[in-house]
Amino acid sequence: MRFSRALAASALICVTPFGLGAQTEHIPEWCRALPRPEYKSLERVLASETWFEVYKVAPGVFAIYEPRQAEEVISYLIVGHKQAVLFDTGMGVSEIRKVTSKLTSRPVVVLNSHTHNDHVGGNWQFTFVYGMDAEFTRANAKGSREEAQAEITPDLLCGELPKGFNPKTYATKPWKISHFMHDGIKVNLGGRTLEVLSTPGHTPDAISLLDRANGLLFTGDTYYPAPIWLFRPETDLDAYVASVKRLAALASQLKIVLGAHNIPVAHPDVLVKLVAAIESVRAGKVPPQKKDGEKSLYTIDGISFLLNSDAAGVR
Repeated sequence: MRFSRALAASALICVTPFGLGAQTEHIPEWCRALPRPEYKSLERVLASETWFEVYKVAPGVFAIYEPRQAEEVISYLIVGHKQAVLFDTGMGVSEIRKVTSKLTSRPVVVLNSHTHNDHVGGNWQFTFVYGMDAEFTRANAKGSREEAQAEITPDLLCGELPKGFNPKTYATKPWKISHFMHDGIKVNLGGRTLEVLSTPGHTPDAISLLDRANGLLFTGDTYYPAPIWLFRPETDLDAYVASVKRLAALASQLKIVLGAHNIPVAHPDVLVKLVAAIESVRAGKVPPQKKDGEKSLYTIDGISFLLNSDAAGVR
């Protein structure tokens, strides 16, 4: 079994928090953390949704959470007076466009924090999808069946799949990039402006979104409160360190940091801790807590990274 982004990641038999009956008799250990207590303080909306859970995390900002799959991915709908941005479209297991249409009648533009399959699964449902001008983005826009199939193995599911979902045909569908964007571009939603910050490292096309006026920073997979994946071939650790330093420099201007997995709201101080943590790991000052083949888990000051076992201390 691979490491998931869940805070608890080993596979055991346990009791599902969703009470789903005999068909989910054997479920993974990461389900024990659900439902996460942090969500009790957030305002839930659209309570009738089954695959998604939707929370209002700030005025005009909705976290669209997928708790029944181990990535626990979170997409964000950010609404202005004239239009809205959907920052990521999730797994594509259920139709996220049906959710956004219930939350706003304004036109929706999709921006992706990066183009790993768990963040672009619903891209095909939208007319306007902005992408970074990168080969990694163009390649992933073609879709993938293999990557998608790897996300729905029994150890990565905690509960029922949506009615009508066919696991045998599940794939990340291709989508069209309607506009290429770059670092510094500003998206005017009407009464709200989002700044695109290029934050490569996790992937070459990783971005963060800054709502400067409201003190909101959407970090994608550059930061989230679980083991941060920095082991894949497309990862660049030097670029990642530079990116987190760029974000940490904004900490004093922020009210909330919003990551793309597990829990949507964090205090801005976490960005300063993030820089110190990755620099300590890379300097070889932190021993690995767990190894899984060629990957090692490093944790310091509440922040965890999953790296190739030979990455720490190597420049």
